[in-house]
Amino acid sequence: MNIKRLIPNLFTMLNLFCGCLAIICITSRSYTEAFLFVSLGIFFDFFDGFFARKFGISGPLGVQLDSLADMVTSGVAPGFVMFAMFDSIQFHALHPICEYEIFDNLALVPSLGFVITLGACYRLAKFNIDTRQSDSFIGLPTPANSLFFMSLPVILESSKAEWLISIFSNQWILIGMVLLSAYVMNAEIPLFSLKIKNFSFAKYKLQIFFLIISVLMLVFLQILAVPLIILLYVLLSVFNNIVNKKASV
Repeated sequence: MNIKRLIPNLFTMLNLFCGCLAIICITSRSYTEAFLFVSLGIFFDFFDGFFARKFGISGPLGVQLDSLADMVTSGVAPGFVMFAMFDSIQFHALHPICEYEIFDNLALVPSLGFVITLGACYRLAKFNIDTRQSDSFIGLPTPANSLFFMSLPVILESSKAEWLISIFSNQWILIGMVLLSAYVMNAEIPLFSLKIKNFSFAKYKLQIFFLIISVLMLVFLQILAVPLIILLYVLLSVFNNIVNKKASV
């Protein structure tokens, strides 16, 4: 048996395992632990592809396993965490989510959180058959979208800023963010690649600028930096697309 062939799939399974643990944490409203497990799952997700390319053993099985694992970590988990946030806003609930009466008519708004899950599912299916996304992305990747939403309840719990609490406690703002995320994941928006294959400031100045700003934001803003970094990534990509389009005219 070639042990090397098992390594990428092992990391994929670890990604899936972390996603499952994150969901368990959400049921008891342990949002910080859920965020950490999703972050760890995304870390494993990066390395399954890394080792598959390094050992030259990528194949259809690995592709399908990767998408199925991402569906849990970057699809079900963020959808469920938004369900929990909507539930808290509507009922100011402290009870574990597993006690939630899902057939209650009032479950409609919390269930909108799973629009993220639906959008992620469609995104992952499209990604598997899209040959244009080998080096960069079209539409926001599901791991980035997952980190964005998994960080929101952690920010809400840790922040003392009234304006920030009011934003993340407003169900209409959150509904708008959920619907927008499902669109951005599947929109035809080219996002610049974060892969730097050979150091060249002239060629990768946008990536270098983004990485420096991201590190500074993490140092000074900590958990609040997570959604801001992802928002910055999308906005810089849109700006870069406009500049490139004008330059080519």
